[in-house]
Amino acid sequence: MTSHRSPIFALSDSYVEKSAQLSPMSSTYLGLTELNDQLDDFSIAGRAIEADLIRETLAELATLAPIDEIDRVAKSVMQERLASSLELHDSFESHISFNVLTSPPADIRQVFEMMPCESAEDFNNIAKRLLAVEKAHLSWISTIDTLAKKGKTVAQRQIDGIAKQLEGYADGGYVGMATTFDPDGKYPAIHEAAKSAAKSSAETAHYLRGTYMALATPNDAVGAERYAVWARYYTGANLDLRATYEWGLKDLAEINARMWKVAAKIKPDAKTLREVADYLDNAPEYKIHGKEAIIKKLLDFTQGAVAQMDGTHFDIDDRMKFCDARIAPEGSASAPYYMPPSEDLSRPGTTWLPLMGKDEVSWWHLASTWYHEAVPGHHLQIATSVIERDRLSRFQRFGAWISGYGEGWALYAERFMDDLGAFDEPGIEMGFLSAQALRATRIVIDIGMHLGYTDENGRVWDAVSGREALMNKALLDEGSATSETDRYLGWPGQAISYKVGEREWIAARENAKKRLGAEFSLKKFHAHALRIGPMGLDTFAQELTIWDGK
Repeated sequence: MTSHRSPIFALSDSYVEKSAQLSPMSSTYLGLTELNDQLDDFSIAGRAIEADLIRETLAELATLAPIDEIDRVAKSVMQERLASSLELHDSFESHISFNVLTSPPADIRQVFEMMPCESAEDFNNIAKRLLAVEKAHLSWISTIDTLAKKGKTVAQRQIDGIAKQLEGYADGGYVGMATTFDPDGKYPAIHEAAKSAAKSSAETAHYLRGTYMALATPNDAVGAERYAVWARYYTGANLDLRATYEWGLKDLAEINARMWKVAAKIKPDAKTLREVADYLDNAPEYKIHGKEAIIKKLLDFTQGAVAQMDGTHFDIDDRMKFCDARIAPEGSASAPYYMPPSEDLSRPGTTWLPLMGKDEVSWWHLASTWYHEAVPGHHLQIATSVIERDRLSRFQRFGAWISGYGEGWALYAERFMDDLGAFDEPGIEMGFLSAQALRATRIVIDIGMHLGYTDENGRVWDAVSGREALMNKALLDEGSATSETDRYLGWPGQAISYKVGEREWIAARENAKKRLGAEFSLKKFHAHALRIGPMGLDTFAQELTIWDGK
């Protein structure tokens, strides 16, 4: 029988276990294998069961008194996250929150990449789970169809994007995955099951285009009221959205001014920043060709960062010194991403790079991104939470991801590496600045598009002007800019969490420096701020004001 430090930790453990039993996909991410042959139930009835569990847990949590400061934080974080999730469920917002970056079809496809594929039992689970894809797709269709007929729909732009992803899964995505898992054909069952998943993907895409598209709204913007709910959920902060928008404009202007100074070193005759980006994209010294070479570069780069950071600005636990790198499944959105390690750390934290059908990358803009995704970014933050069993409840470690805290840290990590001189080569510095400009542009166009603000030319922000801003001010190529804009329009409030979160991390550090004076230690600040685990930004700011510097 497992002992717990308190009733609050015991309830947290119980909730995570019960929630995982209701979500086989979450169970896989935890590293639990008994449900690896199943997929989630995305129906309204299935989600209602999850909501009932949240209500029961909140009711019991309210009766429990914290035994100390660790317990106080654990209870506060759990209450806030569960209550926020329940609000989104009861308003049906969570049922229709899907987009080109994250959706049930994409999540279903991704979970196969997180499964073990070594033993006969592993391949048997993969085959069974592939056969379950059709049922999972149908459960999702039942939900969005029912809600669409009640007037709750997603924008047509997102439906088109998800349909394209499904068509990619149908046209070789699932079949190719099975071949990758079993290149010698030793387990024919997964190859046959992959055909079933492909067929279901094609049928689901057909439903989206042929039926749902007519029900979906042509309007991308969600409006101020819905946007505020999502912004609060993703940041854990009560924001003045107009003031945040104006701050984003100012921050972007400052970043672009520094970009022009760097541009003069790279291409002195450039008339636009876009010219500089095009030059760097084609510069042979930054090209990496072939998937194997790309993966090696990412792995070597990450291990180099571990060696540089460990013992200086962090004390990195041996269990988290390795972070894997893999190529993202075809059909993924254009942005790289990170997936956490399993609870027992048998599956390492992993960075994923979408190649968008290409076989090469240009390193000038990826260096900064890999500090963000791996070390000292997401990998250090999330893996620290995973191993902090004594300080963090199981819910804090696996159920309390808050974008403002997590993405804010990862962006802070990029800024920190700049402070250390990691981007002293002009092309790499331009890559860092373009990443900073991307997150500042997100503030402007995400709020601007959803709340109907006008740009510098007096036009209301929309997909076209948003794409232009990303290309000209953040130096994204057209394909990436289109993918990013589509993402923001389908995921209101999430894109602003990066810069808003970074701002809070920097403020917390500078306030601690001022308050503690000579007693301030940057390594201790990093250790404490990561060990307290994810929480809303308003709560994070309050917690850091009482840190004693030890």
